[in-house]
Amino acid sequence: MTQKPLFVDLERNEPAAGQLLIAAPGKRDHPRSVFLIVEHSDQLTFGVDLTTRSEIAVFNVLPEWLPVVAKPQAFYIGGPLNQQNVMGFGMSATGIKPEDHPELNKIAPRLVYVDMRADPEKLKSLVSGLRLFAGFQEWGPGELAAEIEEGGWYVAPALPQDVIAPGGADLWADVMKRQPMPLPLYSTFPAEPEGN
Repeated sequence: MTQKPLFVDLERNEPAAGQLLIAAPGKRDHPRSVFLIVEHSDQLTFGVDLTTRSEIAVFNVLPEWLPVVAKPQAFYIGGPLNQQNVMGFGMSATGIKPEDHPELNKIAPRLVYVDMRADPEKLKSLVSGLRLFAGFQEWGPGELAAEIEEGGWYVAPALPQDVIAPGGADLWADVMKRQPMPLPLYSTFPAEPEGN
């Protein structure tokens, strides 16, 4: 008898911009990953991986952005597509309304997509932290729905601090801990269960 994936029988949230895709424990591709959904429609889902940090320092490529980039100040790999394209996501500063600032596009409360053509100096007063992502992940028509149906992903609301989590944080475990039971019980599930 084969065991059903953990997420199959759980109540489901619908994918939408501002939601997270949390990889199922033991998922072979994208193990222990957390994706932020940036756009979602019947035709396309587009998001960035919040968990994969590169070895490339922001200072070496875009030093002018250092004053607004959260530590660790390295690029994150948003996904395998178009990795020469850099996107910025961050947490708006307290009291800032993104709709009043063309440099910011609201994804969820205090979670913003930043126009990379903006002046980083101006952004210092608009965001509490920013992360730069090279590349993105894309799902075509029906692909993400099928992966969710098979139990590959759990959909949950994002918090703005998820995007700028400290370098030492285990974002996957932290996100799992704040979900309804029984998901917090799986927050210590290892990346490579065969080695345990």
